[in-house]
Amino acid sequence: MTSSPGAGGPAAGTGASRADARPRGARRSLMAWLVCCAAGAGLALFAAGKEWAAVGYGGAPVPVKGGDAVTGLTPLALAALAAVLAVFATRGVWRRLVGVVLTCCGVAVAALAWPSRLPERAVEVAETTRSLSGQAARVTVTAWPWAAVAGGALLAVCGVAAVLLAGAWPGMSGKYERRSGGGGKTARRVTGDRALWDAIDEGTDPTVDLDDHSGNDKK
Repeated sequence: MTSSPGAGGPAAGTGASRADARPRGARRSLMAWLVCCAAGAGLALFAAGKEWAAVGYGGAPVPVKGGDAVTGLTPLALAALAAVLAVFATRGVWRRLVGVVLTCCGVAVAALAWPSRLPERAVEVAETTRSLSGQAARVTVTAWPWAAVAGGALLAVCGVAAVLLAGAWPGMSGKYERRSGGGGKTARRVTGDRALWDAIDEGTDPTVDLDDHSGNDKK
């Protein structure tokens, strides 16, 4: 009993659709991760420029911004953004190490922004900027420190996600690299604009395959 020529069509189409869905899913996951990283770092940076506490000495209260009370907050948030960009430029183990760095930056942001010692730091900043000392101070803490804590926690979660999921994400460094023959995958013939872009996204150099076929035709 012979099978009809179209018997393998549905199965082949299903396999191709699953293969196409994997790169798309990885790209969507990477974009969602990037949005969360930008939200976490942006929230920490935005909160650092806001008033975290007001120190009263009987007269007008002295406002204290987050960047003044916690001097390391802004550099850590900027370092986290640099780590996010480094994820796109690295692959493999290096990308996971960058994820670890991002996790550490997020934890440090959350720990520094935690308002348990904010009243003491606010008094120190107020006394330094206004030359007020030896007077009883009343400190009012705002909600902005908690916003910075939330931003740091989000960055830490994004760092853990990078460590766990970075292996499936595309990157700039390997996007246009030619795959070596040792990987067990041979270059496939690329035809059509859509197939050309799909091959580039997968890291395959379509020009090499086309050159090989043209050389064979000449022979």
